[in-house]
Amino acid sequence: MDFFLYLCTMKRKITLIILILVCSLTVSAQQEEKVTPYYQVSELPDLVKCLPPPPAFDSPEFANDMMQYAWGVQQRQDSLRAEQVKRDAVWSYEALLSTFEEAFGMEISKEKTPELWKLMITSLTTTDAMRKAPKAYYHRQRPFERMGQPTLTGEDEELRGEGSYPSGHTMRGWTCALLLAEVNPQRANEIYARGWDYGVSRVIAGAHWQSDVDNTRAAASIAYAALHNSKDFCKQMEKAKKEVRSKR
Repeated sequence: MDFFLYLCTMKRKITLIILILVCSLTVSAQQEEKVTPYYQVSELPDLVKCLPPPPAFDSPEFANDMMQYAWGVQQRQDSLRAEQVKRDAVWSYEALLSTFEEAFGMEISKEKTPELWKLMITSLTTTDAMRKAPKAYYHRQRPFERMGQPTLTGEDEELRGEGSYPSGHTMRGWTCALLLAEVNPQRANEIYARGWDYGVSRVIAGAHWQSDVDNTRAAASIAYAALHNSKDFCKQMEKAKKEVRSKR
């Protein structure tokens, strides 16, 4: 009898544990936002074929990279600029979009601007993949690795060994600026200025060469143009514009 009660008790406990696990998995699945890109990377322009190669280390262009690196190190003495560089280094879409809110003129969030949020997250998810091929192909040494000096942002170990060309942060930042300026052209000047400065932060950080940043802005422009060939993108862009107009 005691053994029978024991089995019944264990059965109830096991059933309860299974229910808890199932509920937890269901909640996790609901919280995860599945993003389907507008294009697969194979359908987008190949940046290895589109962009020039990074400057050779014995070229005049690289001499400019060295001068800009030295300039960036000097800029770190400005505490306000240094803090901005650190904020710009945070690798998340949420952090990226929050840095543009002042320039954009309103909060950008899934709760307050859902149509704009969907546009930005889906667009950035689509274009992010384009940088991987040239990074692997050129495998350019980063400034802090070549100079033997730490970055301002403490990303050294995270970035060590990952190609410097093109710049992932600049790709995101300039693509973000182009998209937001299309959605809200009345704030285009402020948005473009913020997007430009976002790339400059990578030079000051010591994470990228100036030529990485310069050529990546061209890469982001290529990506931005490619997005407009998608009917789904164009539809979502119109929804985002309408949403933003209604909140002015």
